[in-house]
Amino acid sequence: MVLGHVSLSPKTCGLPRGRLLCSPRSVAHRINAGKVVNIAADPSESVAAMHARAKAKNKQINEQLWQERLLGPGMDRTVSREEALNNCGWAPSSNHRNNEVLWQTILNEAKKAAKEEPVLASFFHMTVIMHNSLEKSLAFLLANKLANPTLLGTQLTRLILDAYKDDPGLIEACVADLNAVYDRDPACETYLQGLVFFKGFQAIQVHRIAHWMWQNNRKSLALALQSRMSEVFDVDIHPGATLGRGLMIDHASGVVIGETAIVGDNVSMLHHVTLGGSGTGTGTRHPIIGNGVLLGAGASVLGPVVLGHCTKVGAGSVVVTDLPPHCVAVGVPARVVKRLDDDNVPTKDMDQIYDLILDYII
Repeated sequence: MVLGHVSLSPKTCGLPRGRLLCSPRSVAHRINAGKVVNIAADPSESVAAMHARAKAKNKQINEQLWQERLLGPGMDRTVSREEALNNCGWAPSSNHRNNEVLWQTILNEAKKAAKEEPVLASFFHMTVIMHNSLEKSLAFLLANKLANPTLLGTQLTRLILDAYKDDPGLIEACVADLNAVYDRDPACETYLQGLVFFKGFQAIQVHRIAHWMWQNNRKSLALALQSRMSEVFDVDIHPGATLGRGLMIDHASGVVIGETAIVGDNVSMLHHVTLGGSGTGTGTRHPIIGNGVLLGAGASVLGPVVLGHCTKVGAGSVVVTDLPPHCVAVGVPARVVKRLDDDNVPTKDMDQIYDLILDYII
């Protein structure tokens, strides 16, 4: 799409008659009322230099019109923490399974998988089939993932079950996370796969246990779990960080989330995302990620900034300022390039290409 139109007259720049240095005009006529911006020729300037100047002016006009016509109002406003975390929150959909139905589905999937792949039959029996609830299966799975010679699996199993008993919200969040993984990741063909094979999901559940311990003033144990999680899953989430429900971390390798970070509901992020701090103070120094936000691979959000709900950040971008809700931001440093419709929730379609490209021609 061309939003601006710049031309150099053949008369003034010595080009053959009929040849214009300009961008296509079809969309410019519709959007910019067919206006043509002429670039005055300088006799001492080469044709190549004038051509470069025309292209630069064309880019400037395109970007100005893009901001004015496509972003719409409100893209320069900031958003409060409360607004970012109170919109587009987690709510089970009609296709989501509750704890009991989800567990029965996983159990049936495990029995089927054990028959289809005898080599893994013992694994599926020990991890899923022998247990009578999702809580016990997950406690056994995580404990055996994290165990080492000085942190025994039996101890960890008991600690995790104690946490689930004390705070039922932990397993409710787990159910929301597993439903989110199944919904948003086409590589997840069964709930069983998400539970036993997807390390992003498993790392989130370990963090939830560590966060419970952190809140109950068992900080040494919480930090020990963080350390083991980092070693086992290559995911480093400080136990002080707060995570919402319906969270998906796809692939997960290299994800870092700092101590005072807050991640809302329905957030999706890919590998090598960093929610990093700025400064040496003890107050809030990490970002607040609003509900329904999508963070592309390698995106970094630094400092105590607020990302409005339902915002999309492109892969490799570096965000150092607040972002309004329902927008697309890309670049280093990231800047807003598009406004999304108010009913657009980026984590529903997980599209990481279409909205991130400035659709104009120079």
